[in-house]
Amino acid sequence: MLSRRPAPPMPFVLALDQGTTSSRAIVFDRRGRARGVAQQEFTQHFPQPGWVEHDPRDLWTTTRRTALAALAEANLTARDIAAIGLTNQRETTLLWDRRTGRPLHRAIVWQDRRTAGLCAQLKRRDLEPLFRRKTGLLLDPYFSGTKLAWLLDHLPGARRRAERGELAFGTVDTWLLWQLTGGRVHATDVSNASRTLLLDLRTGDWDDGLLKILRIPREVLPEVRDSSGIFGEVSSVPALRGVPISGIAGDQQAALFGQACFQPGMAKNTYGTGCFLLLHTGTKAVASRNNLLTTIAWRMGGKTEYALEGSVFIGGAVVQWLRDGLGLIAQSADVEKLAATVPDNGGVYLVPAFAGLGAPHWDAAARGVITGLTRGSTAGHLARAALESIACQSADLLGAMEADCGRKLRELRVDGGATVNDGLMQFQADLLRVPVVRPRTTETTALGAAYLAGLAVGFWKSRAEIAALWSAGRVFRPKAPPATMRHLQAGWHAAVARATSR
Repeated sequence: MLSRRPAPPMPFVLALDQGTTSSRAIVFDRRGRARGVAQQEFTQHFPQPGWVEHDPRDLWTTTRRTALAALAEANLTARDIAAIGLTNQRETTLLWDRRTGRPLHRAIVWQDRRTAGLCAQLKRRDLEPLFRRKTGLLLDPYFSGTKLAWLLDHLPGARRRAERGELAFGTVDTWLLWQLTGGRVHATDVSNASRTLLLDLRTGDWDDGLLKILRIPREVLPEVRDSSGIFGEVSSVPALRGVPISGIAGDQQAALFGQACFQPGMAKNTYGTGCFLLLHTGTKAVASRNNLLTTIAWRMGGKTEYALEGSVFIGGAVVQWLRDGLGLIAQSADVEKLAATVPDNGGVYLVPAFAGLGAPHWDAAARGVITGLTRGSTAGHLARAALESIACQSADLLGAMEADCGRKLRELRVDGGATVNDGLMQFQADLLRVPVVRPRTTETTALGAAYLAGLAVGFWKSRAEIAALWSAGRVFRPKAPPATMRHLQAGWHAAVARATSR
């Protein structure tokens, strides 16, 4: 009798990266190289000024389609996939019916500012120190807790139904996990949970006192789990049935992991719709003195690691505004060429406070401004000012971060769509006065989710193995005279002062 051959090893991991403007799926091999990639944009909804929404069905259908398209591009089936990792736009808030799976409302996006009034009320009650001490976050509409409270307040009968256990809340990771498992798993990972204003950073669990303040019943909340571990198996997508979902992290924490920033003091900045600078602080939750956030980086094997974070609400989205709002460019990639038509910004500064200002200002009422316009100002100056605004906001974050940790960073690892713009990266290095390192693989958000998933199933054996896979693609070193950059920063800060509401 012939002995049965052992099944061949499953040599790939699938990462599902659900972002603010598009969903992506990437198949990675053991070397961390992309073997199949798919992306699909979806509609942004703006019901009124300051409100931003997504159709939850768009988030799911584009995720499912891109997953299948990435598999097809790599010519793979479920038998080739060892695990699935999920990463997602954080803070975006969904509420749905547990029985039918139907959303009760559009998803309220992290950029949405409708709960500014509620945050102001809580501040007047002097509750911000409590929230900050327990969650590491500020009372700002950015976070999920007040969004969920708004849904429970404004949807008829929602709070009573939530108390009876009929409704389910989730950030996007929870919604996609629910969909992938056919409604069998209602869970989140600790990195996403730490962005809700509802989780105690030290215990890693929902805080009953904070839930009481926001009148949120615990019954509506998902289970909080480690970032690396088996959450469930795919049952709703036949082409992926049975594949374990074994890694989940919010997009910025996933990028920190994908950049192999495993040691305290290592930092990365992601240039996406917004910009997010994270500094790994190890097993200690460091309280910021400069309006940064303390957040959970990930939890593995029950061990929690933390990070300091600075958040810019409008980063790459300012380029989309030039394209869609003003029609100055036909596609986002054209912005670098347009900006290169002028030698400098000509004294023009653009502060893209379209959804208020994030760290270190935290001004929900701030609005965008353009300063320094003259008759000689051109579309090129505006394009250059838009790109410089991305770097200037990031420099403000790094300054606050260095003040908090008491030392200057040795390098900044960067990732995200805007890092393909060499001019922007060089300007960032000039502004920061430290090397800006673009890795060989720039899809580090998806890669981080893949690493977390792969570690859980033994696809990769250790973080040391993963760190050895990271390599620099290009290093941008400071070139511009420091005095020139100080002058430019002074102009930027003057423009910011005009944008703020204070």
